[in-house]
Amino acid sequence: MGRLIARRPVLRVTAKGAVRRPDSIAVEEPLELRVGGRALAVTMRTPGHDVELAHGFLLTEGVIGSAADIRDARYCDSVDDEGRNTYNVLDVGLAPGVPTPDPGVERNFYTTSSCGVCGKASLDAVRLRSRYSPIADETRVAAEVLADLPDELRRRQQVFDRTGGLHAAGLFSATGELLVVREDVGRHNAVDKVLGWALLQGRVPASGLVLTVSGRTSFELAQKAVMAGVPVIAAVSAPSSLAIELAEECGLTMVGFIRNGSMNIYTHSDRVLLPESAPEPARNPVLSTS
Repeated sequence: MGRLIARRPVLRVTAKGAVRRPDSIAVEEPLELRVGGRALAVTMRTPGHDVELAHGFLLTEGVIGSAADIRDARYCDSVDDEGRNTYNVLDVGLAPGVPTPDPGVERNFYTTSSCGVCGKASLDAVRLRSRYSPIADETRVAAEVLADLPDELRRRQQVFDRTGGLHAAGLFSATGELLVVREDVGRHNAVDKVLGWALLQGRVPASGLVLTVSGRTSFELAQKAVMAGVPVIAAVSAPSSLAIELAEECGLTMVGFIRNGSMNIYTHSDRVLLPESAPEPARNPVLSTS
C-alpha cells in the first residue's frame, strides 16, 4: 500500500510481559492545495486520492460546482533532501470563467481532523452558498439498510485493519449498494475524497445517496454533505448540536449512534422507512428533567 502505511518499532506490553516488534502505522503528511499557483489550504492527510480530495474540498467550499470547473491538477514544488517529488503540493487550475476563491476560503494554517467552523453566521453562509440543497430530495431509506451501513463500511477499511488509525467515509445507494470508500487520518479529508470521487463520476448533486462516516458528525461534515446535495448522512457516533441545526435548516436527514440495529434520527425522519413492527413514534414526547 505504499505511502499509506509506515513500519515503526514499538514496545508491546501485555500482562505476559513486554516485547519489541515492528508495527504498522498510518502515514500522515501535509498536503498544500494551491489554486492557480496561490496557496489556499494546508491539510494533514493520508497520501492518496489527492485529486479527489481537492475536488471535494473545492466543491464543499463553494469554489466549484462540477468537474468541468477544474482544468487540470498537478503536483509541483515539493522535493525531499534527495530531490525526489514528495507529492505534497497540488496545484489546481480552474477552467476559464470560473472565479478564483474568495479570500475567506483561504486557510493559511494547518487543517486538522477536528477543525471546523461554528456560529449562526456559518449556518447562514452554508444555506446561501449551497448549489445543491437536499431539501427537496424525496429519497427514502429503510431503517434496516441504514443499520447495516457502518458494518459494511468497516469491512472495507483495508488500511484500518493494519493500523487501527484511520477514519472512513463511504457513499451508498438508498438500497445499501456501496459505491466508494475512502480512508484518511482526517475525517473531513475522507469525506472530501468521497465527494470528490462523486463529482468526478458525475454524481453531484448526490441525490438518492447516503454518506456514511465512521465517527461523529461535526458541523463541517454536515456542511460538506449539504454542499454536495447529499440527502442522508449516517454515523456510528453522535452529531454535534450545530450539525443538527444545519441539517434541520438545510433538509439533511441526520442519523447517528447506528449500533446493533438501533439508531437515533435527529432530523427529517420522514426519509427513513421504519420497520412495519415498529410502533408509531410519539409526536410530543415528555422529556425528563431529572
